[in-house]
Amino acid sequence: MFDATTYLQRIGAEGKSAPTLDTLRTLHKRHLMAVPYDNATAADRLPASRRLAGVPLDEVFDHVVTRGNGGVCYELNRLFHALLTELGFDARTVTAAVRLANGSFGPEDEHSFNLVVLDGRTYLVDVGFIGPSYLEPVRLSDEEQHQHGCSYRVARRGSHRVLDRRLKGGDWQPVYRFRPERADPAGWDLVRLDGLDDYAADSVLAGTTFRGRATDGGQMVLIGKRYLTVEDGVESIRVLVKADEYQSVVDSILAGA
Repeated sequence: MFDATTYLQRIGAEGKSAPTLDTLRTLHKRHLMAVPYDNATAADRLPASRRLAGVPLDEVFDHVVTRGNGGVCYELNRLFHALLTELGFDARTVTAAVRLANGSFGPEDEHSFNLVVLDGRTYLVDVGFIGPSYLEPVRLSDEEQHQHGCSYRVARRGSHRVLDRRLKGGDWQPVYRFRPERADPAGWDLVRLDGLDDYAADSVLAGTTFRGRATDGGQMVLIGKRYLTVEDGVESIRVLVKADEYQSVVDSILAGA
């Protein structure tokens, strides 16, 4: 059964319950550091109905919090939505299209995360994206914002808002796009994944295992055997060809669980 106190203990944020920006920042970063993204068994947990309400929140809580596993966006951000709501935050669910390697965007409902309205400002809150991405909430603003050596902005482009990221000394790159007006405080009961099956089957990354976790000043992201790290705005990529090296990285990422 969902329990906020146990959840806060799981992410190492005991005592952080006041609905303030400081609390939101702390919960966001500690969640990303404690709970890994891990899609290794996600398909087994996705309901046949493709409607996220088909997976009871208590089951997600048991998998991620009680049993100490990682999860994917619809699990991790759904849990975080429930936690924030329990603590008195105005959390709203929204879906996004993730930027692909060729520069285009995937399906509009490929990714799901939350917006939080606090003191008249709206913040992007996402603890379920493989990354690399932001470690702390980002204001819904085209103003440049800095975190741990990286810069972020949320630019208006046509009917969408686009989250842009820039590494230290690099160029702006889009991460995903979304429509804030589609955000709904009713949360995850309204999120459906209809229409994504064919896209996922055709994707060049179909069947690939994604794992990732935040560090204090960056992130570790493992896509297949491609290992990407970010630390203080500096990104490095290498391919793990040795089995023992690969397993060591997997163990390090999942250690957050």
